[in-house]
Amino acid sequence: MCRNIRQLHNFEPPATSEEVQAAALQYVRKVAGSTRPSVRNQEAFDRAVAAVAHATQHLLEDLVTTAPPKDREVEAARAKERSARRFAS
Repeated sequence: MCRNIRQLHNFEPPATSEEVQAAALQYVRKVAGSTRPSVRNQEAFDRAVAAVAHATQHLLEDLVTTAPPKDREVEAARAKERSARRFAS
């Protein structure tokens, strides 16, 4: 998975449409192999982002879990700590 795509399921508060859109954009960029499509491919690129975002939103709505929701701030702090340990000199 692309490092820039973050887990969106089972958070409190739930993922926003902006987060879903950003994940879709990162996914399409990864698959397309470019961050900016040519003018000729822009429409196809935009359609793909919209389709992936739509499918992602439906997936998040339909997923079921028994685990308690994660707190975004706690998870961000843990990620920051992991990164600090990983890149410590």
